[in-house]
Amino acid sequence: MSIPRHIAIVMDGNGRWAQRRHLPRKLGHREGQKAVRATVEHCRERGVESLTLFAFSSENWSRPDEEVGALMQLFVKALDSEVDELDRNGVRLNFVGDLERFDVELAARMRAAMARTAGNIALRLNIAVNYGGRWDIAQAARSLAAAALRGELAIEAIDEDLLGRHTCLAEQAPVDLFIRTGGEVRVSNFLLWQIAYAELYFSPVLWPDFDAAALDAAIDTFARRERRFGQTSAQVRATG
Repeated sequence: MSIPRHIAIVMDGNGRWAQRRHLPRKLGHREGQKAVRATVEHCRERGVESLTLFAFSSENWSRPDEEVGALMQLFVKALDSEVDELDRNGVRLNFVGDLERFDVELAARMRAAMARTAGNIALRLNIAVNYGGRWDIAQAARSLAAAALRGELAIEAIDEDLLGRHTCLAEQAPVDLFIRTGGEVRVSNFLLWQIAYAELYFSPVLWPDFDAAALDAAIDTFARRERRFGQTSAQVRATG
């Protein structure tokens, strides 16, 4: 079976999961942490190289202060409780996004966790925080513009390949499989550059209920799809 090298997931439905049980939304986010653990472990077992999870978008700052505060507390607790296990299991942790807006202590913990796990190779776990796909492309463009202004780069040299090398996750395989849980059918400004040729999979399952079986269903669907990358089916069969 074809296994995606890189899976990206929009973990949607935490709040609705809690509301359906007449619980505070923050408890849905706590329950969603269990789904994160199960997904990380199952990806590692199935030989996925990279897993990118959309934990907190740049737009999420507009949510109620109580919910944002609960998410920040969850990040701190997760760093305290999960990094040891991730390190033992050979998982390399990487936070993707603009970390400057976070509390200084929290940002320092994120960077310490990345440094601690930097040598691990079993799975690359990317956590997108204060991240947006448009921001990612814009910061890549700024980087190239700055190099051009310094005289280090000719404008004519800027192409898709060069721009892509300045986006987040450029050193990892492109996203093969994009999953969104919770029943919504949109990409929500997530990895816009990196999912250009990804297979899209939308699940009605709310994130706290997303388990190994749900992930396997997405991977099975991916394995059945024909990935042509602009070629015809006949060309794919001839080279396959």
